[in-house]
Amino acid sequence: MATILDTIVQATRERIRDRRARTSLRQLEQAPLFGEARRSLAAALRREHLAVIAECKKASPSAGVIRESYDVASIAGAYTRSGADAISVLTEPAWFQGDALHLSEARSASGLPILRKDFVVDPFQVVEARAFGADAVLLIAAVLDRAALADLLDAARALEMECLVECHSERELDRLDLDRVRIVGVNNRNLETFEVDRDHAARVLAHVPTSIVRVAESGLRTADDLDAVREAGIDAVLVGEALMRAADPGEALRHLRPPDHQTAGRDR
Repeated sequence: MATILDTIVQATRERIRDRRARTSLRQLEQAPLFGEARRSLAAALRREHLAVIAECKKASPSAGVIRESYDVASIAGAYTRSGADAISVLTEPAWFQGDALHLSEARSASGLPILRKDFVVDPFQVVEARAFGADAVLLIAAVLDRAALADLLDAARALEMECLVECHSERELDRLDLDRVRIVGVNNRNLETFEVDRDHAARVLAHVPTSIVRVAESGLRTADDLDAVREAGIDAVLVGEALMRAADPGEALRHLRPPDHQTAGRDR
């Protein structure tokens, strides 16, 4: 029986075929943002404090529409002023109501590294991500075999971009060539059932070498949640829904951060 994840990935593959028919790689490579220098996500997340990737996300399969008023440039600017270390932008259109154009909107409003968060299954999406201003892409191990993951890592490296490789279990970690991966994220949300276990990422990331940037993703809503992640020795968190549901996402981010880190982003 197909899961929601299976359905999303199949729809993504069909959408890529349509986009390839309408837009060539050469056209993407001629986009103004394609030639701009990339910013390092890994470096941005290596801090003395717990780094935060603040997410721009309008909707999700489990929650439906999260934020009716969705101005990506405004949100990205607020995150930057409120001490975010990087920004994640959902670009999947059908279930998350995202768009690749949102990457360029975020880049126009922030000097922070921009992560394209989508179901990346084809090198075309990596080229597209660079063309629209992303510095890094999310790769989800659950939807990629070893060969596909290697191809996408190579595609990103060739474009001087980085990858956040997301796993959900120790079994998925075992499929990774950790010598080739700079950033590993573990999702607290099970992508098949969408159930959340806030301690799951810390348990799995304990098996990842400290030489790799380790990121806990999803289900983190309070300052206490972030404190627990910090105590587990994790480098960074990705926070989305808790910020998107707030009247002022920037103010919500400030409440999650310790006082001495709240204005860190203003100086970048």
